[in-house]
Amino acid sequence: MKSSEDLVGGSGTFALRSSSAVRRNLREHVYDSVLDLLLRGDTAPGTRLSIDTIARQLDVSPTPVREALVQLERTGLVTRQTHKGYRVAPPLEHDQLMELFEARDMLEVTAIRLAASSENGLLPELRVAQERHRLAGEAVISAFGDGKKDIALTTEYYARDQEFHEVIIRHSGNRYLLGISNDLGALVHRLRRSVHRGVTDVREAIVEHEAIIDALATGDPDASAHAMRSHVLKVRDRALHDAGDEKG
Repeated sequence: MKSSEDLVGGSGTFALRSSSAVRRNLREHVYDSVLDLLLRGDTAPGTRLSIDTIARQLDVSPTPVREALVQLERTGLVTRQTHKGYRVAPPLEHDQLMELFEARDMLEVTAIRLAASSENGLLPELRVAQERHRLAGEAVISAFGDGKKDIALTTEYYARDQEFHEVIIRHSGNRYLLGISNDLGALVHRLRRSVHRGVTDVREAIVEHEAIIDALATGDPDASAHAMRSHVLKVRDRALHDAGDEKG
C-alpha cells in the first residue's frame, strides 16, 4: 500500500496537475480573447454572441467559451436571456456610473487608510507598480501619437493601473476588501467599453498616482485618504465627460 507521500509525489498526480494547468491556461486565453473582442467596440450593443461561432474562430471547444461568457456576465459586459443566449450589453448609464464610483470611493479610501496606518512595506511595492503603470502609459501615449488605437497596449495599461490599486488594497490587511475590489474591477471593464475614445487621461492618472505615493510617504492617513479620494473623483469626472455626459 502506497503512503500518502507516494500518492502526492506520484507521476499520476503530476500529470493531473499538468492537465489542470493546461485547462486553466486555455480558459484564461479564451476569456482574454472574448474580452478583447468586447473592448474593441466593434460589436454593437444587443449583438448576439454565438458560442459555437466564437469557438470555431478561436479553434477551441464550446466549453471554455461558455465558461468565459458566464464570467463576463458578472462584469455586465454581456447579458443572458433564457433560451436566447448571450448578447453584448448596453453601455453603463449615468446613474450606474455614479454608483460605481461611489462604491470605489468607499472601498479605496477605506483601504488606503488601513494601509497607511500599518508598517507593512507598502511604499516599495507601490513604487514598483507605479513604474510599470508609467511605462505602460508612455506606450499608450506613443501609439496614440502615431494615430494608433492599440487594444493590447490599452489592456496592458489598465492592468497596470489596476495593479497599483490592488497593491494598496492588499496591504490594507483586510481580505474582504480585496474580494470587493475584484467585483468592482469586473464592472470597470464595462465602464471601459462605455468610453469609445480609448485612454484619454494617462498623464493625469500618472500624476495622481504619484500624489498618492507622496501622501503615503508622509505617514498621514488623512493625507493619503484625501489623495485617493481626489484621484477617484477625478477619474469619475473624466469618465463621465468621455462618455458624453455633460454633468461630469
